[in-house]
Amino acid sequence: MATVTAAAPRAFLPGVLKHRAAAKLALLALVAAVLVPLADARWSSGSWPAALTVDLTEPLGRVSTWIIDNRDSHPLFLYGFGYVSNAVVLCVRAVYVVLLAAGWAGVTAASALIAWRVAGVRLGLGTAAAFLTCGLLGMWIPTMQTLALMVVAVLVSVAVGALLGLASGLSDRMDRVLRPVLDTMQVLPAFAYLLPVVLVFGIGVPAAVLATVVYAAPPMARLTSLGLRGADKEVLEAVESLGATSRQRLLTARIPLARRELLLGLNQTIMMALSMAVIASVIGAGGLGDRVYQALASVDVGAALAAGIPIVLLAVVLDRVTGAAGDGQGDTGRSTGPSRRAGWAYALAATVAVALAARFAGRLDWPGSWSLNIAEPVNRAVDWMTDHLYSGVPVIGGTADWAGHFTTWVLDPLRDGLQALPWWSVLLIVAALAWVIGTWRTALTAVLAMAAIGVLGVWKPSLDTLSQVLAAVAVTLVLGFATGVAAARSDRFERLLRPVLDVFQTMPQFVYLIPVVALFGVGRAPAVAAAVVYALPAVVRITTQGLRQVDPAALESARSLGANSGQQIRQVQLPLARPALLLALNQGVVLVLAVVIIGGLVGGGALGYDVVFGLAQGDLATGLVAGAAIVCLGLMLDRVTQPTERRAKKGA
Repeated sequence: MATVTAAAPRAFLPGVLKHRAAAKLALLALVAAVLVPLADARWSSGSWPAALTVDLTEPLGRVSTWIIDNRDSHPLFLYGFGYVSNAVVLCVRAVYVVLLAAGWAGVTAASALIAWRVAGVRLGLGTAAAFLTCGLLGMWIPTMQTLALMVVAVLVSVAVGALLGLASGLSDRMDRVLRPVLDTMQVLPAFAYLLPVVLVFGIGVPAAVLATVVYAAPPMARLTSLGLRGADKEVLEAVESLGATSRQRLLTARIPLARRELLLGLNQTIMMALSMAVIASVIGAGGLGDRVYQALASVDVGAALAAGIPIVLLAVVLDRVTGAAGDGQGDTGRSTGPSRRAGWAYALAATVAVALAARFAGRLDWPGSWSLNIAEPVNRAVDWMTDHLYSGVPVIGGTADWAGHFTTWVLDPLRDGLQALPWWSVLLIVAALAWVIGTWRTALTAVLAMAAIGVLGVWKPSLDTLSQVLAAVAVTLVLGFATGVAAARSDRFERLLRPVLDVFQTMPQFVYLIPVVALFGVGRAPAVAAAVVYALPAVVRITTQGLRQVDPAALESARSLGANSGQQIRQVQLPLARPALLLALNQGVVLVLAVVIIGGLVGGGALGYDVVFGLAQGDLATGLVAGAAIVCLGLMLDRVTQPTERRAKKGA
């Protein structure tokens, strides 16, 4: 008996090490046992050692000063960036003049007829209703300004993204080179784009358009590359066997086979461009975004909603039309040849007729008497909610009390706990999480990204931002998984939830901040609340889709064994939907980080405040260092929350 007892620990240890995760953690513990004492002896401080920090303030300050001093005289700006700026202004102005010349009737008719030809009668009528609603809200001119900016930004974004995707899809070397660049562009928060663009182009439309292009081009590039690389090999071999050249194979086979991915890239580019066009209002883009930004400055919820509704309508219409084009719906998907061309000709003729009729009738501008003022009733409702819900509510307390308790009991302890950890322990935790869920490469990338934050000298603000992200992600996942499970189990609930998610997913980030500030005040808690609301739709959608895609045979088998609904969810659906749930986690982290940064406008502090301060003061060093730290933080969180493809498949 003693022999068996003594042998048990020796038999247990090899058994544990057979598990991949346990073996990785054991190896990491062995490495830490060697390196941590050395690091602690050399740099005993708990916070990031000052000796390992690089101060970029002086060199970036010199760059900023040189740009400001030479922006009006150096040939690079006069004959390089100056021509680009003038071309952007001329293009936006030309589109805007065309929209004004067509009048509200012509623009509405053209949009509705295009939607009808692409996506069918139902969406055509919905598009007409959306544009008429923009006019009824008194936002016709701002809507046209935003639309003009969008047209130019999307065309340039699609062109740049398609060229980059073409290079990446046809060349493995270019794919390896472009991938980290696109990763960085996609993780970098929108605010961080604005500062360097403003320094070069100044405040105005050119800076807004070019910042939008930088933000919106990566999805087009990624999906173009994906479509070209995923083309059917047998079709390509058949075309090659007929003697087609590389160019002919590209034009006649690869691009047509990638049509769905290309249209999906267009869809994503439009959505991101619209989101950025609103954020670019900070640097003088004008249009609907400027109305939202002014409402944020004065905490005017009614005015923000009046400008936010047209943005949502534009986003929903553009999303539905481009999505239907990708699926081949509408009249264009059913007709070909002469009948298709005739349909477009009739649509064009009808648009011209409507525009000319409006011009002859003197009705180019939206009639002021047709506008509705929703700001006043909305503000009265918000005032009532603030008076009755902000504080003093019996038993449950007010929203201000909730925000205070959440800050005191969750945000403060989480921030203080992270900042109290020794710097090397943070790196070890990151390495352990990334290595368990991925490979040593993902762990190394995550650790280097986290270490780069310390090298940049923003260790404590980054941990403050991280605490807000972790708290927001936890709340988002609890609400998102619960709602997603309910939607997956009930078709009726899913149908009721869909329009709500559409609205929340297309609403600009700025719009969320205004009611949140009105209800919760200013501070870190409102920034977290806005981040939760913004990220929740994506988590719910991905969770619902993942659970609905579980093999029905597995559910039927569980039912035949007597499993109830709860057991089916816990033991069958959730384990089989693990890849989708991990994707929901990853997307939730990315979306939460984006809004937590914008929360710097409402007292979120940390890195978000540094980015906003750098943009407001023209401080290139502060803004870019904070932006770079956000990129590193986003990269680390992405690697920690997203398993490698091999691991995800094994887990599934």
